[in-house]
Amino acid sequence: MDVIKLGLGGFGTVGSGLARILDMNSERIAKRLGKRIEIKSVLVRDLNKKRAFDLGPDVTFTDDPAVLVTDPEIDIVVELMGGLDTAKDLILNAFAAGKHVVTANKHLLAEHGLELFEAAKTHSVGLMFESSCAGGIPIVQTLKESLAGDEIIKMFGIMNGTANYILSEMTTKGMDFQTALADAQDLGYAEADPTFDIEGFDTAHKLCVLIRMAYGVDYPLSEIPIQGISSVTPMDIEFAREFGYRIKLLAHVMKIGDKLEAGVHPALVPYTYLIARVGGNYNAVRLEGNAVGPIMLHGQGAGDMPTGSAVLADIMNLIRKINDGCTHPDNTGFCNQPIMLADILPPEQSESKYYFRFTVADRTGVMAAITNSMANHGVSIAQAVQKGEAGAEGVPLVIITHETSAENVYAMSEEMDAMDFSVEPCVKFRIL
Repeated sequence: MDVIKLGLGGFGTVGSGLARILDMNSERIAKRLGKRIEIKSVLVRDLNKKRAFDLGPDVTFTDDPAVLVTDPEIDIVVELMGGLDTAKDLILNAFAAGKHVVTANKHLLAEHGLELFEAAKTHSVGLMFESSCAGGIPIVQTLKESLAGDEIIKMFGIMNGTANYILSEMTTKGMDFQTALADAQDLGYAEADPTFDIEGFDTAHKLCVLIRMAYGVDYPLSEIPIQGISSVTPMDIEFAREFGYRIKLLAHVMKIGDKLEAGVHPALVPYTYLIARVGGNYNAVRLEGNAVGPIMLHGQGAGDMPTGSAVLADIMNLIRKINDGCTHPDNTGFCNQPIMLADILPPEQSESKYYFRFTVADRTGVMAAITNSMANHGVSIAQAVQKGEAGAEGVPLVIITHETSAENVYAMSEEMDAMDFSVEPCVKFRIL
């Protein structure tokens, strides 16, 4: 039986997961492909580091990226090292050598995806990246193939397991943010420096990649508004619960006429939505096509085996294309090359319902001043509740609005923060 040989760039969590699956499911994989898959060489930073999985004596470990690129026996380079510069060089050099590439690197794809797609096309090789978005959830192939004939009206989802775990713990156990973050770090769900996860950047990288798959356009990372979860408090979670919502860190994109509007932000999700009940470190993506209607994909968004499974799916997909004699792999899912810039709705024109929490001095005239400011800025009240004892230094006043523009919301909130009765800056979140 013919053998397809891999060169792995990196052998951390995902690389070792891939190796375990190849070992565990070798017979099943061979039956599906008519070929066996073997790891030939692995690029690592430290040759002396103890590995989580023993690859056996026939696999070579190296710290020289050129080994993966120049070895004529290696058919597919699998980039799992992360980062930007070294990973980008490895992929571009692999393309130049005529090798196909599978990558899990959403940050690289978000920052340099257009360049990589163009280079893959120039050299007629495959660039696959299912594992870059939402771990084991097959969202890239769903957009690229299963829903290829649908117009995606909207897409939103939970795309970072660390942030979702923290919010879930705050919701179910009443933890504050710092305690839930420390718990996530103790369990290995959060890095020592969790900034990319908790401030929404990791989610934005994935959103950037998925927009290309859904719409065939480039929505630059720099144009995506990003808000993380560090400002979410147990108080906000409890108020949201009272109004029938759960707070989740969401990525979203939707068509507004001929334009696209996208962002990453904490949002109040109605409890009746399945996605509101996605807990722990799980991910979920909800799509709405103009033909298929709503679809939700749910599963583990990270980890060695789930992400390794997505990497293997890409490898097998590439091998099938090779078997079929495909000389121009369909890397983006669209034929409109080069990828054009998205027609973006300015963020200030986006419209949504909003949750406001004002912390105000408990004195007469405050509610009248707030409602007057909201009316002047085109923000109307749907629901309101105030809780707190008279005489307290600051009491919370929570307002749910009807749909309004972000421009109106920010103008009104700035005016409110400048009022002498405002004890703290107001907190505001979108409502799905």
